[in-house]
Amino acid sequence: MFLRSCLAALAVALSVAGMPARAMVCMEKSMTPDEVVDTINTQSGCESAMKVFQDCQLTASGDVDLGAAVEKKCEADFMPGLNGAQKHAYQREMRVCDGKYRNKSGTMYLSFAAFCRAEVAQRYSQRALKAAGPKTR
Repeated sequence: MFLRSCLAALAVALSVAGMPARAMVCMEKSMTPDEVVDTINTQSGCESAMKVFQDCQLTASGDVDLGAAVEKKCEADFMPGLNGAQKHAYQREMRVCDGKYRNKSGTMYLSFAAFCRAEVAQRYSQRALKAAGPKTR
């Protein structure tokens, strides 16, 4: 009886270990965090990338990768046009986000920092697109 219980527990452990990455319901379908990052990367612009991030957030450490994908998408709108002082200002705002929750425990604070960073990038993108006029949209 003991051997049967041990074998059953081993079978369950092995089946769980072989499972793919945890999925979430996002945009009305089941997606892994990597699939959400891919979805963010395929968005046409910063605003739609941020919308996916908001809709698919985990409120945990997994949001760090999602937020980084949004940052990259948004930075494409403004980073090439920034001068040195503007780049330093942008980096300073990002460091503020990083420091804001640095001494907090819990993975939700990593999510909060990721959202803060994505929102900074989104604001810079909005300003750049507004300054460039309707032709670049």
